[in-house]
Amino acid sequence: MSSNNGPLGMTAPQEIRVNFTTTSPDLRLPSDKSSLLVVPTDLKRYGLSRILNSSAMLDTPAPIPLDFLVNGQFLRTSIQEYLEANGLSAEETLSIQYVRSLVPPVYQASFKHDDWVSGIDVLSATSRAGIWSGEKLTPNQDRIVSASYDGILQIWDPSGKPLARSGAGGHIASAKAVKFISSTQLVSSGLDRTVRIWKYVESDGGLQGTLKPGLELYGHKASVDALDVHGPTGRILSASADGTVGLWTTSKSSAPVAPASLLPGAGASESKKRKLSGASAAPQRGPLSIMPIHNAAVSAVCFDPTDTTVAYSASQDHTIRTIDLTTAKVENVITTSHPLLAMIPLQRNAGTASASVLLAAATAARHITLIDPRVSANTVSVLTLRGHKNIVSSLAGSPHNDYSLVSGSYDGTCRIWDLRSVRAGAKVEGGGSVSESIYVIERESLKGAKNRRSPGEVSGRCVKVFDLVWDRTFGIVSAGEDKMVQINRGRDLLSSAGSGW
Repeated sequence: MSSNNGPLGMTAPQEIRVNFTTTSPDLRLPSDKSSLLVVPTDLKRYGLSRILNSSAMLDTPAPIPLDFLVNGQFLRTSIQEYLEANGLSAEETLSIQYVRSLVPPVYQASFKHDDWVSGIDVLSATSRAGIWSGEKLTPNQDRIVSASYDGILQIWDPSGKPLARSGAGGHIASAKAVKFISSTQLVSSGLDRTVRIWKYVESDGGLQGTLKPGLELYGHKASVDALDVHGPTGRILSASADGTVGLWTTSKSSAPVAPASLLPGAGASESKKRKLSGASAAPQRGPLSIMPIHNAAVSAVCFDPTDTTVAYSASQDHTIRTIDLTTAKVENVITTSHPLLAMIPLQRNAGTASASVLLAAATAARHITLIDPRVSANTVSVLTLRGHKNIVSSLAGSPHNDYSLVSGSYDGTCRIWDLRSVRAGAKVEGGGSVSESIYVIERESLKGAKNRRSPGEVSGRCVKVFDLVWDRTFGIVSAGEDKMVQINRGRDLLSSAGSGW
């Protein structure tokens, strides 16, 4: 192969044998096409994409933007630069995996709240609550609900118009979490130690809405900071700073009596009790069970996506616990190295014989750990995601596939991760397998002159991200310290065709 020097002493392009592979069934080459080609080493992503889209290869009716993985990492330089950086020769055959290209998320809109926005969720035909609602969901009834430090819940339409706002009978301290259960029901929790179920009704053709208290649920003795819901069974999970996990029902008739010692005015005089009881706008009920299973604040809780009798909890005591909800007992404990602040389940290979669940856990050490919760797992920590500059506060899985997720951090950014791109961790990183983010979403509120970050300033000052959700209809919706609900969208941001990780 040629190694002659060109003008100005630059190395002339060489050629290298490349073997193209893919894990995406719809992108596999026809059987009569060879995956082994000789290509110039000065090619970058665009040039390789043109070759694969040509009539001699995939012969696509319209070009498909592609990305390329070499040894588990996305190719962001020319092949020649990759070879030089990794001490490889053009005499070797290079194996390159091609996948659908990743489209950058585009800023769409921001909605202003009166105070810090601590919780966020969406309702759409593609969201969990929308799917659970079935025919009860009105066409194009796309909604966003936000929970704020002022204790207020607010529902918005996609244009940012407020449709409903919680009033009397709401939280008497900061609201920390909120979830749609269906198109007509929500649940929230907060610093006032309560879990509250709300009825939501729209009128005037969806131009106005009303939030009314449905149930007040008592059982925790400290702030209730996280929730998960399962609409079909009417079950709710809660995570509290008192170290307990709560299991609740949305059914007033099935819910147990609320513990008298935890009701407003407990220990007060009878007249004051009557006054406080009269101020309540909804029936008061207790939990199906309260599980004191952690030694520090519980920061996250979720149902197993394949079995709703199983739940997982994550805590600042460094542990993840698997809970059998039928017995309210812990079945497995996984101890990590850092306090855990958020957690979500990720389904792998859903609907196949190799289907499994991984847990993505956000840490106070600024990284995300992917954990295999099975008792039989040989390796507990599967992958570590590194890149944030402050603690990671929130996570959401992709609605498009099983190999990507987005994280929110106190550094004021949301980062998108593609779990197909993996490298060996350095010694300082503790070894293992490591992945880095592919896109970073900044807070739009930072772009104003008043809010620009000064050199040396702590990452995330005044723009901490507290919560986020990733929905096929809305895109990535995040909320935080800047009092803003922010929407970022990317058309087919990460394709659903094939996983391969």
